[in-house]
Amino acid sequence: MTSTEIISIGQRTIQHETESVAGLHEFINESFVNAVNMISACKSRVVISGIGKSAIIAQKIVATLNSTGTPSVFMHAADAIHGDVGMVQQDDVVMIISKSGNSPEIKVLVPLIRNFGNPLISICGQSESFLARQSTIFLNTTVSQEACPNNLAPTSSTTAQMVMGDALAICLMEIKGFGTDEFAKFHPGGTLGKKLYLRVADLYVHNEKPTVLGSNSLKDVIIEITKKRLGATAVTDEIGDLIGVITDGDLRRMLEKNTSLRDLTAKDIMSLNPKKIDALELAVDALDIMRRNNISQLLVIDQQVYVGIIHLHDLVREGII
Repeated sequence: MTSTEIISIGQRTIQHETESVAGLHEFINESFVNAVNMISACKSRVVISGIGKSAIIAQKIVATLNSTGTPSVFMHAADAIHGDVGMVQQDDVVMIISKSGNSPEIKVLVPLIRNFGNPLISICGQSESFLARQSTIFLNTTVSQEACPNNLAPTSSTTAQMVMGDALAICLMEIKGFGTDEFAKFHPGGTLGKKLYLRVADLYVHNEKPTVLGSNSLKDVIIEITKKRLGATAVTDEIGDLIGVITDGDLRRMLEKNTSLRDLTAKDIMSLNPKKIDALELAVDALDIMRRNNISQLLVIDQQVYVGIIHLHDLVREGII
């Protein structure tokens, strides 16, 4: 097979699936509204089931709902009819996903759910199927054909199922007012979570607190910067108020301008109005300030009092960058 033929097949597959997703627009109707409202009002969980490829899609939808504030569990349809249906609680909403809606396991499971009295939402590709007719709410995911050249392998149909699940999840997020704070609570691991919850106060406390007085000598400044290994030191007055900052760059620029170093003090070298950040700000905001000002460290303040330094290396170490 030539490269041109392979590219053509790949593009054709994407085109088929794109058309399948676009076709879902007409199925976002009152049934969809009712499904969103039913799940939103649910006092328990959403139990989502399926078989074959639809079971995999069901697991993905469960994961999306859980991570966006809607408690959900997965129940495999084959296992359900052999005892796992016992996980369904009285106030649960049950959702079953199937392309045909007529598989043997589905035909056994649906009457069990109906006997329990739980509301049943179906995501199905056949409006006249057993599952669709027996559901409390039917969400149509009919596709004209699969991307598979034999129109057999679930491809376009499973894509449509997943998109319908995402549409439900996003609507529920907005109804619940699920924002970045809640998202951070549910995603504490990895870079994404850290960007949403890690604060400057979590990082600067592990660093030294380089400080010199405005009257300290150049030698004192160099020793303090070298000893604390943060590339900078804060400069304070005799009562501890912050008056400036001296960085490695300030020292280099000072050496270029001055021939006599004997009588220089910290106050002669320091930069006024140092860049600062409050300890309670997000670490990602510290990164933004560093990037905008092309600097590698920020002085940290707590209630306007200098408490330490956060360095670019701290953000690298935590995976923020």
